[in-house]
Amino acid sequence: MLFDMDGTLVDSEKLWDVALQELAREYGGELSADARRSIIGTAMAESMRILHDDLGQPERDPEISAAWINARILELFGSGLRWRPGASELLRAVRAAAIPTALVTSSPRALVEIALDTLGRDNFDVVVAGDEVVAAKPHPEPYLTAARLLGVPIERCVAIEDSPTGVASALASGAAVLAVPAEVALPSTVGVHQMESLTGVDLEVLAALLADRAWRPADALGAGQGRSAKTAPTTW
Repeated sequence: MLFDMDGTLVDSEKLWDVALQELAREYGGELSADARRSIIGTAMAESMRILHDDLGQPERDPEISAAWINARILELFGSGLRWRPGASELLRAVRAAAIPTALVTSSPRALVEIALDTLGRDNFDVVVAGDEVVAAKPHPEPYLTAARLLGVPIERCVAIEDSPTGVASALASGAAVLAVPAEVALPSTVGVHQMESLTGVDLEVLAALLADRAWRPADALGAGQGRSAKTAPTTW
């Protein structure tokens, strides 16, 4: 089982809103709504590039901006994080069933460590942070890395995401994908199941996603591999 963090498990995107707008104002501008939507789910370097371009200040050093954002977000995360609807209940059910579980996020490790105070470190066998991979989402590397570290074939994993960038990463990896939009609407995509929230999502729902994925032909699964009923997945 592969969980995204921001916007999927915890309602942290609003905290990112605060930090990003504060930095934009520090630079004498205002981050546009379109740019903010584009930032959701991206790695820090890409986020800073979008912010700088949106402000008409592409010459700014992304490392300096990232350091400012990281420091501010550390403060905001430290004030507490709220669970997304149904997220805590689903995570508890997954762990009670002893399903191998990974947290796969674009946030850097320093922020993830603070978030784990809310999420619970024991709830994850593996954590893949945004600054621990070479290619960030939407590249499939984060999810492929998590599956490899769990020792579970990616086609036997369910990934839960909330952003277009994250969904693209999970789908390209070959995992079954459940999309639960938070801050931005998601387009209908072949191989991606959408639900309004994680409320009511249980182990039966996850098993159904894998069973559905197993029957789909390979060309309908993006980068994933088709599976037959004889090899129906048994773990997430």
